[in-house]
Amino acid sequence: MPELVFFSGTMDCGKSTLALQIEHNRSARGLAGMIFTRDDRAGEGKLSSRLGLVTDAVEVADGQDLYAHVVDHLSQGGRVDYVIADEAQFLAPDQIDQLARVVDDLDVDVYAFGITTDFRSKLFPGSQRLVELADRVEVLQVEALCWCGARATHNARTVGGVMVVEGAQVVVGDVAQSPDEVGYEVLCRRHHRRRTTAATAHAAALSPDVLPVSPG
Repeated sequence: MPELVFFSGTMDCGKSTLALQIEHNRSARGLAGMIFTRDDRAGEGKLSSRLGLVTDAVEVADGQDLYAHVVDHLSQGGRVDYVIADEAQFLAPDQIDQLARVVDDLDVDVYAFGITTDFRSKLFPGSQRLVELADRVEVLQVEALCWCGARATHNARTVGGVMVVEGAQVVVGDVAQSPDEVGYEVLCRRHHRRRTTAATAHAAALSPDVLPVSPG
């Protein structure tokens, strides 16, 4: 039976790499897929991995009907054996409903990839709807690591290396931005709660002791 599968995890855990691998495996068997994405780091209409792999995709617009897009492609003689939706956290809840309808009405597998929570540890609306509707939710097993070496479970937004907890839910950035730009970092729960990023932890380590110990 066709399924709606949600592959979730923090940033830097290999979601887009897996999406590209699924695309490669199925296209190599002669299957035809349709790839949706939104706000990919490589630019409009691209699905990319931090490993350097990239392929073309359909850039999803606000209010776009994804079910109608697939139906229109089929009605023009095209094939769609599976659908991949990357950066699915940025999709609207009704667009997730449309992906579910692709599975139920068109008998097409849909593989959605995205992070579950934003930099404030709040669910993205698209991810929440996927958790509610998906036949399966798969948490990726490639563990991203916090700067301390623990398993990273939270996404943090940074400005100049300092964690921020206010602002718009969606601001496009990456984990490899220059220090003065808006960037993102994955942290364990302890350091997300303490707002301790790699930069602030390094600065603290370089600070002189408050009470220097004099030689005895």
